[in-house]
Amino acid sequence: MKGAIALVGSGEFTPALESIDRELLAATGRARPRVAILPTASAPEGEDAFLRWAEMGRQHFSALGAEVEPVLVRDRRAAQDPANAQAIGEADLVYLSGGKSDFLYDALAGTAVERAIHEAHARGAVVAGCSAGAIVLADRRLRVRRRMPFPPSWQPAFGLVPQAAVAPHYDALPETLMLLLILAAPRGSVVLGIDEETVMVGRDGTWQVQGRGRVTVWRGRRRTRHRDGETFRF
Repeated sequence: MKGAIALVGSGEFTPALESIDRELLAATGRARPRVAILPTASAPEGEDAFLRWAEMGRQHFSALGAEVEPVLVRDRRAAQDPANAQAIGEADLVYLSGGKSDFLYDALAGTAVERAIHEAHARGAVVAGCSAGAIVLADRRLRVRRRMPFPPSWQPAFGLVPQAAVAPHYDALPETLMLLLILAAPRGSVVLGIDEETVMVGRDGTWQVQGRGRVTVWRGRRRTRHRDGETFRF
C-alpha cells in the first residue's frame, strides 16, 4: 500500500507543526521511524543555509523520537549517488524542505534520488514536502522566473499527487493575484492553495487539513475552502 503524502504550506521543523509531525511519524507504523531529510531546495541560498535546514530537520525529528539522516543532495551529481538513493530507500518518512522549487526539481528530476522517492512511497513510506517541496510533489508546478511571462509556464512535477498543482504560503499573497495564475493552470488540474503553518495529509485520494489555516481548492473557477480537521477528495 502506498504511504501518506503531506503537503505543507510553511513552517517545517518548527514547534507550530510538532503535533502534525508526530502524527506523520505514527503513520509509518514504526516504533522508531527512519526519517530522511532532503534540504536540496535551500542549496541556492548557500552552504550555511543548506546545512542549517538539514540540522533543523535532524534536531526536530530526533526530539520526536525518530532516527534521522540528512541526505545532503546539493545538485544532480549528488542526486545520482547510490548512497543517497539508498538513504531515501531505507526511510519510513522522506521530508523535502523548502527553498527554490525550480532548483529542487532540476536537481532531482530523473535521478536515482527521485526514483528512490517514488519507490519509497510505493512501498508505504510517508513522503512530505514543505513549500518548494510540496510544489514538486504535485503533478504540475508553476515555473518561477524573474520576469513572469503570461500565460504562466506550468511545467511537469514529480506526479505523486495526480492532476494537482500546489500553491504554498497561500495566505501570504493577495488572492486576486494568485487567481491570475490559478485560472491559467492546465485544463483539468486542481490547484491547492495551502496556508502557512497548514498541512494537508492524504492517502488513497482522501485528504485532511491540519494546522492553523485553510486549504483552498480551485477546480477551474470553482473554489472551496477546508479548515483544520475537515476532509475532502478531488
